[in-house]
Order: sequence, then C-alpha cells, then structure tokens
Amino acid sequence: MTTKQETVKVGLVGFGTIGTGVAKLLLNEKKLMAQRSGVDLVLARIADLDTTRDRGVPKAMKILTNSADDIINDPEISIVVELVGGTTYAKTLVEKALNAHKNVVTANKALLATYGKELFDLARANGCTIAFEAAVAGGIPIIAGIGQSLQANNIQSIRAILNGTSNFILSTMEETGADYDATVKEAQRLGYAEANPALDVNGSDAAQKLAILAHLSFGAIVNWKDIPRVGIDVVQSVDMYFAKQLGYKIRLLGVANNTKSGLELSVSPTLVKQGTNLSNVSGAFNAVRVVGDAVGNVFFYGKGAGELPTASAVVADILDTAIGRTAITFKTLNLWGDERPAAPLRNPDDVEGRYYLRMDVADATGVMAQIADILAKSSISIASLLQYGNGNGKSNGTVPMIILTHGTNEGAVNQAIEKIKALKCVKGAPVKLRILD
Repeated sequence: MTTKQETVKVGLVGFGTIGTGVAKLLLNEKKLMAQRSGVDLVLARIADLDTTRDRGVPKAMKILTNSADDIINDPEISIVVELVGGTTYAKTLVEKALNAHKNVVTANKALLATYGKELFDLARANGCTIAFEAAVAGGIPIIAGIGQSLQANNIQSIRAILNGTSNFILSTMEETGADYDATVKEAQRLGYAEANPALDVNGSDAAQKLAILAHLSFGAIVNWKDIPRVGIDVVQSVDMYFAKQLGYKIRLLGVANNTKSGLELSVSPTLVKQGTNLSNVSGAFNAVRVVGDAVGNVFFYGKGAGELPTASAVVADILDTAIGRTAITFKTLNLWGDERPAAPLRNPDDVEGRYYLRMDVADATGVMAQIADILAKSSISIASLLQYGNGNGKSNGTVPMIILTHGTNEGAVNQAIEKIKALKCVKGAPVKLRILD
C-alpha cells in the first residue's frame, strides 16, 4: 500500500544559468526527489524577461512567463525561488513573496549581506521562512554544516576560499607564471570571469559571503562593506615566484577569528603553507575550514559555482522547505533576530599576524638599512629578507625586496608602509599580503 504524497508547488524567478539548472533537477529528477522526501514537488511556473531563448529544457518552456506576479499571485504556489541576483528588484520580489505568505529560497548573497535583518524580520512577521544554502560556496553545504551539524560547537575560526573566479586566476598564475592581466583575460575567455570581474577580483563577493558566515557562526551583524578587504589585483607573477620559494601559495582568503578581544574579519590575498588543504585548492573551487571547540578542524570542499553545483544547493533548500526542516532551523537559529547576541567587532588595526612585504627598490647601497630602520621604529621585527640585484650600486633600475615579518599588528604595518612609500629609493606602493602559518 502506498501513501499519497503531499504536492508542493514551486515558482522560479530567474531562468539564467542557475535557474536552468534548478529547472533541470526539478523536472528531470522528480521521481528521485519524491522517493527521498515523500513530497511531490511541482515546478508550476518560471518567470523571466526572456521567454524565447532555448535553455535546453523543453518542459520548462511550457510554464514560462515574463511576469513574476504570475507566481506571486498564484495561491497554489507556496515556495518562491529567487535567482535574479542583485539587490534592487530581488529585494522587492522577496518582499512581495513574503507578504503573500510564501516561503523563499534564494542564492543571493548580496541581498542577504545587505538586507538580511530586514527580510528575515519580514519573514518572521508573516510566518514564512528564507533558505539560502546556495548563497555561500555554491554546492558546498556550508550553511547546513554550520547552522545544523555544528550547533554543539562554539565556532572559533573560519578560513575560506569563497570566490572561484579569484581562485582560478591565482592558481593559474601560480601554475603558468603568467601575469595578472593575461590570466584575467584567460578566465574571461573560459567563462570563469565576467566581462567586468570587479566584484570577484576586488574581494567584494567574498566579503558578502563572509558577512553571512560571520552572522551564522558568531551572531555578528556587519555591513559587508565594512569588512577590510584587499583584491587580488595587487598580486603579480613575481609574488607567486617568491611565495613558492618561501614555501607558500597565494590564495584569496576570507578569515573570521572569534577572539577574547572581539571578532576579526578580513578578505585578502594570503600566503598559505604549501601542502595544507587550503593551499591545494585550485581552479574555480571553493573551500571552507571551520574550527569548533568540540569538533576541532572541519574542512568543506567542492565546486563553488556553476549551473548544477549551485542548483544542487537550491533544490536541497526547496526540499527542506517543502518537508518542514527549514521551518525548524529558521526558528531555532533566529538569524538576524533581535534576541541573538551579536559578537563585537575588533578594530582592524589591532589584528595580529605576520606579513609578506614586497617593495621595488633602487639597486643601490643603503636601501635595506633605510627600510629596516622604519620597520624597527614601528616595532616590526624582520623574520626573513630577500633582495635581488647586482650589488654594485651602479644600476639605475629597481629590484624586488621581500620581507617576511614576525608577528605584529595591522596598524603598525600600515603606518610603516606609508613611511616606506615616501622613500625616494622605493618605486611605487609596497605590496602587503597576510601570512597564514
């Protein structure tokens, strides 16, 4: 005897790359999902401005409309999936869905990082839920991992590669020796980078995702724009070369440390020890290392973007919402809620660490002494120093000087760099990268 399955109707807004993947899974894997969930998921409507382009999903074209209101106003649709991106129309759409008492699934990290509290308060007021596994690290189940599986832990730290475009560029520079500009063009040619890759390469995308993880892990309510961030455009092939010589690889890391003095957040290119899990992440992959006080070190790794990996996370959220799991976690986690204590943020200038400094300096005598004097007066101790040049003081060219510091703080390093920049023997701005030992 078979039990009749509950039918849950879904409306999808946004039929781009990820939306196409979601439609494929919902339409082509319908029987499998019904077996695993006990729910008959029906993709009832898809809304997109482009209703003619062939996405390779013939069944979907029959339910395609150019108006999201067809979904919002349909009383039989109980779940709205927002995949339009951005923060303007997406916010309006999500508000309409919640006010129509429909649950929301989204992959929109910018929306949540900017308007998380406002939207979650609205969801609670309307007795609805918001699920967002795909908003961070694509197909990697990091939201469920931290929000559910690691609930017994006080999270101590997060180290994460959160942007596949940046990771592809950095790892390709490392492997080929090509410079930054040439590698960005190659990433664009292969479809890993947008025509304007600014949000990926300047650290904004990673900062938005880190803001979400910081709230989930520590209760921090922080504007992602306030997270200190440095983009990968400061990294050149010469930095890749020296990092390798020193036993490191360079990765764009989002870092969160929960210290007694407050929560430390940053996004920046970082020297990571060769042979570690994070250093081995190459190409357009993501990885998140979480340290909990009970479980210790946990490592999540996988494809952080792409049609089906991201669609996998979106559909998992749809299933969880349909069977009621999302309602439970939405209530217990109380994300962006007034009753959840927020971790205080630490002044970025006080954050301790070690640093890699590269300066292009005149190939002349006395240069090293001038720079060492500035560092000493800033109480920055030199751990190691490399300088390349002919040493005869007769060259009019510049040579790279590489310094690795002992432990210091961000403020002291920044002050020293400003003074070093003013030296006549230094050409251009020094490059500063964090070191993760």
